[in-house]
Amino acid sequence: MTQPLMPHATASWLVENTALTFKQIAEFCGLHILEVQAIADDTAATKLTGRDPLRSGELTQEEIDRGQDDPDHALEMQRAPDKAIRTKGPRYTPVSKRQDKPDGVAWLIRNHPELSDGAIGKLIGTTRTTIQAIRERNHWNIANITPKDPVTLGLTSQRELDASVAKAAKLKGIEAAPVDPRLADEREALIGELRAEREAAAREAEAAHSAEQEVWGGGDTAPTAEEADAALFKR
Repeated sequence: MTQPLMPHATASWLVENTALTFKQIAEFCGLHILEVQAIADDTAATKLTGRDPLRSGELTQEEIDRGQDDPDHALEMQRAPDKAIRTKGPRYTPVSKRQDKPDGVAWLIRNHPELSDGAIGKLIGTTRTTIQAIRERNHWNIANITPKDPVTLGLTSQRELDASVAKAAKLKGIEAAPVDPRLADEREALIGELRAEREAAAREAEAAHSAEQEVWGGGDTAPTAEEADAALFKR
């Protein structure tokens, strides 16, 4: 069944502005009835701003009236929401990985000089200004930038990288180096292992930080030696 564009916000509006049953709202929005109950009781995890399905054309007043008159009536979508279209622009990169972008750019500049700034920007999702600064070594954080494979960092895929390198080599008349297909599986396995190790290290660091915050009362700064001794003595 087609759902509204914003199910939770639509459910919030229907709860506040109609006499429809929770079951009717849940079925129309594709939610669990307990989620609708939480929205009605204002105990949902997030405070929602209602979205009017009448304005969007997803429902009509006649359909709502029919549902209010008959609790067993299942609301029908009058107009399916428009599908989201990916617009042209830089690749989206999660916040947790954005700090790795300069390392990936530096690796591409060093290992694939045939790639243009535009091609690097599409692969990594960064600007030409940043790429040029790294290329000319006048980036504000150049001292801490370490070239790292962007595939291992999760900034792009091996297939996209190979395609970009092959295209750049063809444009510049460079014969691409033959790739042994037997090494492909080994490379993918290594990349998987490196990513797993990276994620595990991040989880361990976060757990250690959380544990430290619990021990010292959630302070923003680490305790001094005297404070630590005093805390241990009290324990």
